[in-house]
Amino acid sequence: MSETSTKPYFMRAIYEWCTDNGFTPYMAVKVNAASRVPMEFVRNGEIVLNISFGATSALKMDNEAVAFKARFGGISRDIYVPVENVQAIYASENGQGMAFEVDLPEPLQELSPSDVPVNPVTGKPALGLAAVNSRIEEAHRNAGHLTEKTAEPQKKSEKPSLKIIK
Repeated sequence: MSETSTKPYFMRAIYEWCTDNGFTPYMAVKVNAASRVPMEFVRNGEIVLNISFGATSALKMDNEAVAFKARFGGISRDIYVPVENVQAIYASENGQGMAFEVDLPEPLQELSPSDVPVNPVTGKPALGLAAVNSRIEEAHRNAGHLTEKTAEPQKKSEKPSLKIIK
């Protein structure tokens, strides 16, 4: 019998610690084909998600994945992140939390600006919540419409204090 990873237990503990102390829990994610996240916010194959009670609905953190609903551009979307894709979970206010090593075999293939479809009505990029695909054509098929950023940048004066768990 294989041993269960401690990673999802640490993730739930940091989430609970953040909540108990009035902090906003953020989750840094390495994006690949197994993830369902809003693609227009993915930078260098990574995304940071606010997973606080106020920002999510139906949050479920089990041993396999983190799943929840969140609003992006006023539209409710289903988010799915496998536990092995989580790079860190931390409090946005002070950067305290825990980081994890992530070694995914499948790299993210990002869309170049010329490959992004444009919504003919708004003239804005027609990107949306989609699984990252290894082929650009599949990403176009899964594209929706999101235009607002919801993640806040980390304050420059604060230095994160994360511990890497192997």
